[in-house]
Amino acid sequence: METSAPMIALSAPNAVKLAPMTQSTIKTEARPALVDYGPELEPHLAALTDLIIAQPALRAAYPPRWLAINLLEGDPDLQAQIARLPGGAEVLAEAARITSQVQGTTGEDADTLIADRRYRFIADLVSEAVTRPASASDTTSDRIDRVATHPWLGVPIFLALMWFVFQMTANVSGIYLDWIDGVINGPAARWIVALLGVARLGGGWLESLLIDGVIAGAGGVLAFVPVLMFLYFFIALLEDTGYMARAAFVMDRLMQLLGLHGKSFIPLLVGFGCSVPGIYATRTLEDRRDRILTGLLVPFMSCAARLPVYVLIGAAFFGANSGTLVFAMYLLGVLVAVLSGFVFRRTIFKRSEQLPFVMELPPFRRPSLSTIGRQVWDRTMGFVRSVWTVIVAASVIVWLLLNIPYRDGQPPALSDSLFGGVSRAIAPVFEPAGFGNWQASGSLVTGLVAKEVVISTMGQVYGVEAPDTEDAPAASHTFLGDLTEIASGFGQATLDTLKATASLLPGVNLMDDEAGTGDDQTALQAALHDHFTPRQAVAFSVFVLLYTPCMATVGAIRHEFGTRWMWFSMVYMLSVAWIAAVLTHQAGSLLGLG
Repeated sequence: METSAPMIALSAPNAVKLAPMTQSTIKTEARPALVDYGPELEPHLAALTDLIIAQPALRAAYPPRWLAINLLEGDPDLQAQIARLPGGAEVLAEAARITSQVQGTTGEDADTLIADRRYRFIADLVSEAVTRPASASDTTSDRIDRVATHPWLGVPIFLALMWFVFQMTANVSGIYLDWIDGVINGPAARWIVALLGVARLGGGWLESLLIDGVIAGAGGVLAFVPVLMFLYFFIALLEDTGYMARAAFVMDRLMQLLGLHGKSFIPLLVGFGCSVPGIYATRTLEDRRDRILTGLLVPFMSCAARLPVYVLIGAAFFGANSGTLVFAMYLLGVLVAVLSGFVFRRTIFKRSEQLPFVMELPPFRRPSLSTIGRQVWDRTMGFVRSVWTVIVAASVIVWLLLNIPYRDGQPPALSDSLFGGVSRAIAPVFEPAGFGNWQASGSLVTGLVAKEVVISTMGQVYGVEAPDTEDAPAASHTFLGDLTEIASGFGQATLDTLKATASLLPGVNLMDDEAGTGDDQTALQAALHDHFTPRQAVAFSVFVLLYTPCMATVGAIRHEFGTRWMWFSMVYMLSVAWIAAVLTHQAGSLLGLG
């Protein structure tokens, strides 16, 4: 039995003395506390309650005031029950009239006003029963959040952080790229040639396979390990500090334009590292249509496998501005995803109501170097393993196709090979996009296996040769001399990296004037200069960004969403990539660029 009377503890010695007080308390009638719904609703509630009381069937079945409140809230199940009772139609009509009148006079729905008054009532009760400190503690995380999650400053801050990350990734880490490329195509290639010579296997097909196939192919991809390590480091740093959760919160408004919410941004964010876990991360979404839509958008987030292509082209054609190109590619991927999601939500993924987005933001914390180091190591080793499996296998296959048909004991010219013939048949498709040569076309085809293979194929089809391999046995190159060259190169690369990092600050330039002029370009970058213009190179990058993802991602889409959506994703992305590349090239041509 509920009562508003206070609880009184009784003991035997004084039970008689307290008896009158007890009896008085028990006799007190319990009076329920009523929520005051304000002048906007109370007169209407009173009138509707009186109308319900006048209906015996309704009065007997439900408490009148409770029924009036629930009818104004628009409870559909209750309305259906009332409609079957005598007098119910009249009461429902009056409730509908009141709801419409309240909406017209206040601009708010009746159920919204009811909820607001209830929360006020609860707040008043809490304020009377709970004593709070004079001022709540304001943590450092709270103060940072006022800026990091600001409605207007949050997005620019996120974009600025991403710009800085890509500047560090492309411009600063690119110095180590040159060093590793020099090691692979210099000492490493010479050692392989020397070992083959000792084994009396030099000068034949095995040397060509290792130098022209594995070194030029997989070795060219392996040179980008420092670039990926920088990217993995900064992503792990942002994750460990707690900022990535803020990024999802900040991007909620953008997700709303797609008919999604900030929770969908998590799989998209994961897709920047690799599309496969991004696809599987859609399992956190409750609605299947949301999962499919988000899964179709994830491949547009430029994964780490595409990054070497951007860095290669950026360093070859744009020098110190290569970081801007990388940032533009990632931003373009997000833009295409937004536009695609906007179209999909209004066509094949229509939904009448918007699901709420609730996220608990962890406090900002000091990053753990051990945690960051472990993440960087695991992700880098995953990339290296792919180099020595998928990419080596692809490089060997491409080398084989480049050496068929083998006539008179000699391999054919690259353009006359089986690979060259198939690539030439495909090349006209890419003519409107500006890169209709067979080398680029063939690289895009092999890139369907994995986007890193685009680099390895380019290293082979453009006839990039390891320097100084022919004179490997010469006395000018000794093993000790090569080790000294590697160590000194690493030291110089580290020093230049520190200078390049400091040079990102406004007004600071510690790099030599000749840095970034193209004199220190790799052999592959120099080869691209002979076959591409800057405009064509950008169009090629756009196509790599947007076209059909790797086979692992395609398999993940099929596993999660079915074969039909797999084929839809492949065809749609290929079409979007071709259109975007053509528009990029043609627009640049009209504007007289590059």
